[in-house]
Amino acid sequence: MSSPITTHVLDTALGRPAAGLPVTLERAETPGAYQKVGEGVTDADGRNRALLPAGPLAPGDYRLTFAVAGYFKGQNRPAFYRAIPIEFTVAPGAGAQHYHVPLLLSPFGYSTYRGS
Repeated sequence: MSSPITTHVLDTALGRPAAGLPVTLERAETPGAYQKVGEGVTDADGRNRALLPAGPLAPGDYRLTFAVAGYFKGQNRPAFYRAIPIEFTVAPGAGAQHYHVPLLLSPFGYSTYRGS
């Protein structure tokens, strides 16, 4: 079984997965005060399936932050964003669900959604 929170990053400007992109997962301990609970980098397919150990999630507010500045700099590509934070909520009673949070990325824009 994989992490209850996973991600997949696609570089839409290049039409391929964004490999080697650092990702940090945090959980809010109090409103606005986040604590790191997981981190890693995307694999060759642009995925990270190991941000947390398998098992249910505690309800609360979470934040995935994608460190895109180094990704673009490593490719000698100019970019507008340094980091992309995505905040979402795990509702009480929903911790057994899987949360897949994809990121569609380009140097000057991004999009995200709750995947499956």
